[in-house]
Amino acid sequence: MTADIDCVVLGAGVVGLAVARELALAGRDVMIIEKTEAIGTGTSSRNSEVIHAGIYYPQGSLKARLCVSGKHRLYAYCEERGIAFKRLGKLIVAATPEQSARLGAIAEQARLNGVDDLYALTAQEARELEPALVCDAALMSPSTGIVDSHGLMLALQGDAENQGAQCVFHTEFVQGRVLDSGLFELSFDGAEPMTLTAHCVINAAGLSAPAVARALKGQPEHLIPQAYYCKGSYFTLSGRSPFTRLIYPMPNHAGLGVHVTVDLGGQAKFGPDTEWIGSEDYTLDPRRADVFYDAVRSYWPALPDGALNPGYTGIRPKIVGPDQAAADFVIAGPATHGVPGLVNLFGIESPGLTACLAVAQETLKELNAA
Repeated sequence: MTADIDCVVLGAGVVGLAVARELALAGRDVMIIEKTEAIGTGTSSRNSEVIHAGIYYPQGSLKARLCVSGKHRLYAYCEERGIAFKRLGKLIVAATPEQSARLGAIAEQARLNGVDDLYALTAQEARELEPALVCDAALMSPSTGIVDSHGLMLALQGDAENQGAQCVFHTEFVQGRVLDSGLFELSFDGAEPMTLTAHCVINAAGLSAPAVARALKGQPEHLIPQAYYCKGSYFTLSGRSPFTRLIYPMPNHAGLGVHVTVDLGGQAKFGPDTEWIGSEDYTLDPRRADVFYDAVRSYWPALPDGALNPGYTGIRPKIVGPDQAAADFVIAGPATHGVPGLVNLFGIESPGLTACLAVAQETLKELNAA
């Protein structure tokens, strides 16, 4: 039976676009379908825009492996395509001697993951690099950087379209099923509701990926995780940034703490914090700044009152709740669920931006696995 399209990618965030590019470069006929009006309107454009080194993740995890390989591929891709980025470096700062004692374990974890360029700094050495910083000790990560995430997504979209891929917007996946022929029948709502058939489906719907998987019948439901929404707020700094590098406090169970990111224009922003919510909601409560002042002053005591302005929020697409250990990426292909032609991407939170090209490569491997 002939399909309407070879491959459908559900979701036009950075990962969906990277997957579509990888499929198109492999000679597949690809359609990217996005429910909103443009590429990257969700998690992909509501984050810190950091190129992570691959420091914190468990050894052997997909997050560790794909972050480290993805980082190298992403820097090279940005160079090749002229995408704006800066390899600024990052300081992981310990505020107390007790925290300083944990820096060695972080450095060892990084080494196990293949990140061998970290080095320790005393408080004085850290202050020589960043005079506004106050800490007990720090680790320097030279390979951490920042990237123009929208420029990256435009390049990925352009590569895919140059290989014949199509992007369709304002079109929301409603339901689907696996036909006896092995094709997927997919129904969409939008300005023009449609139904089409495809040989393969990549579920790269981010926050909606578990819901999309449940609406695509014919796969084992017990393998589909529950979605959890972990919102992070960002505040921007009035005036000039006191830092030229990224400044990160010690990580916590839900994320990497309220850190300082310097954007490509040199402006400092702080965040994200952690707020577990029940549904997709990007409202920023300006009262959360009170907590930010306390957090930031643990490493920058000179932060002036009234200097933080509401910025934006993002939501981490978690697949475990607040009282559970952090989950790894889930790239579930036919070898996992038994449905040929289907790959579900669950829990692609940070470092998903850094790892996007590596995630795309891994997705193709899973798609083609027996």
